[in-house]
Amino acid sequence: MSETSKNTWAAKLAEKLKNHTAEVGVIGLGYVGLPLAVEFAQAGFRVTGIDLDKRKVDLLNSGVSYIQDIPTSVLESLVKEGKLRGTTEYSALLQLDTVNIAVPTPLRKTKDPDMSYIVSASQQIAQYLHPGLLVILESTTYPGTTAELVQPMLEKTGLTVGEDFFLCFSPERVDPGNANFHTKNIPKVVGGTTPTCTDLAALFYGQALDHVVPVASTQVAEMVKLLENTFRMINIGLVNEMAMMCDRMNINVWEVIDAAATKPFGFMPFYPGPGLGGHCIPIDPFYLSWKTKQAGIEARFIELAGYINGQMPHFVVEKIQNALNDHSKPLRGSHIHVLGVAYKRNIDDMRESPALDIIHVLRKRGAEVSYSDPFVPELAIDDVKLTAQDMLSACSKADCVVVVTDHTGLDYDAVVKSAKLLVDTRNALKKFSSDKIVRL
Repeated sequence: MSETSKNTWAAKLAEKLKNHTAEVGVIGLGYVGLPLAVEFAQAGFRVTGIDLDKRKVDLLNSGVSYIQDIPTSVLESLVKEGKLRGTTEYSALLQLDTVNIAVPTPLRKTKDPDMSYIVSASQQIAQYLHPGLLVILESTTYPGTTAELVQPMLEKTGLTVGEDFFLCFSPERVDPGNANFHTKNIPKVVGGTTPTCTDLAALFYGQALDHVVPVASTQVAEMVKLLENTFRMINIGLVNEMAMMCDRMNINVWEVIDAAATKPFGFMPFYPGPGLGGHCIPIDPFYLSWKTKQAGIEARFIELAGYINGQMPHFVVEKIQNALNDHSKPLRGSHIHVLGVAYKRNIDDMRESPALDIIHVLRKRGAEVSYSDPFVPELAIDDVKLTAQDMLSACSKADCVVVVTDHTGLDYDAVVKSAKLLVDTRNALKKFSSDKIVRL
């Protein structure tokens, strides 16, 4: 007899999950929470999304998507069928059988983890905690958060984890704009506080997602996400440093990488860029760095890679300044047009975008800055609101055009023809050979 079948609350929840009568909840309706809610609604569950942002809740209840990867047609259908609804009221937890926490976990300026969103969500869950509830934390955080922070808050209610309620961690793995991998087909790692917790969470995810990967504990699951993104951050830091070296030695770093990538073993190509963006790679490794410091261990690779990646926007500005100097123009007073401001191609996500740092430094040095981006109609920086300009018109007027985000579908032929000078940070113009193109 399994541990789940021995436990009355676990057995009841397992039965509800199997027959899809469980009431599913998601706290946080952003890039992680809304796609997850949609997947479970499409699997036949009734899903309640909880978010304090009334705008998101109102849009959801109107069937209007505000997340690029979720079509409004899909959302509208699920809302009309009564499979998905949003609310700002945490009291909805009383009616739920499962709840996933998908709230932001930013870093403070001191690179310390900001746990306030997780603490707030956990406090609300504790207020409405009831026997049989499965709680799964998905927000990226440091190893030990689930056991050391969330579990004590929930057990203060007098209920026992693994017997009365069930607690797990499952790292979100979202890649906005990826046409091949999305919430449903990305393998889902999950680790529970007890074996029963793990079994229930694996059963839960298995009802809507293609592949579930159980691990031994919440700490293992928490570390999985940090390893994934630390691996990327450090390798990007390495190739960014290589780009700076090649620049000093007048070597084409893009050609070096392409040639190295022909090796069929022992090498994985990473590519330089104007800096790190998104909510994960620039942030997650510092959760690990902060945690290891508590254990008296210095995360040297993470700190060094973070420093190198943080210097890339400044390196890009130096490239722009040098390119202008070669054309007998100062940076101060020049018109710089930034082509693409989202943190990566073909999405509208501005979180931690290096374009923001580049624009800030350019403005600080006296440049006049404009931008165009088909996915970002406007942005605010330094308390100033900028509106996207017509691409070709702005390129023709600018003293220098900087390709920061290499969106596909842009008419790069026309850009090269109209621009007086270009700095390409993404190798988007690799097919062009021109003296007016300066590459990273």
